Amino acid sequence: MIRRLNIPDLGGAHAAILHRPHATVVALTRQLEAIGLNVSSYWPDLPVAARSSDYLFLDVDTAYNEQFPWPPGRAPVPTIALVGSEAPGRIEWLMNFGADAQILKPVGTSGVYSALLIARATFDSRAEMADSIASLRARLGQRQTVVRAVALLASRGKSEDAAYDQLRAMAMAWQISFEDAAERIVANARHQESEHG
Repeated sequence: MIRRLNIPDLGGAHAAILHRPHATVVALTRQLEAIGLNVSSYWPDLPVAARSSDYLFLDVDTAYNEQFPWPPGRAPVPTIALVGSEAPGRIEWLMNFGADAQILKPVGTSGVYSALLIARATFDSRAEMADSIASLRARLGQRQTVVRAVALLASRGKSEDAAYDQLRAMAMAWQISFEDAAERIVANARHQESEHG
């Protein structure tokens, strides 16, 4: 699959940096401001307000899960890891955190712009995939509900085809979707079972 890169307008975007005061922060801030971003630096705590940032840069060498107001792998913004140490424990932490891009330290005069673009594309792709999975799960759940509703209607002495046609007729009569009609039938059957059970 060929993907076209959607280059975001970075002018006026906000970047949060979670890194102890260091020359890395100075160099990164200089590059980000040259690109047109507004920058805020934090250490050691990342405030909840940082969720409204457009990007988050974090120091993998010293970061830990409790600094983030979200669980690992669930960052609400594109994240860019600043990697200095390649110790296995730090790389494992980074993989579990789920950063969208990375820059090797020390931060030089290049790499920040491409990291921003890669992070945005990766983040958007992951969000799109999560939406697709949620949609597929919902559709699967609806299909299972339709099967249950047809089985309930067929248990009253109808063939499956007749029960399916009855479900379609009920949906049209109730002026709701086929799936919503199935849900209503299944919910009604559950209600009746709880009353008699």
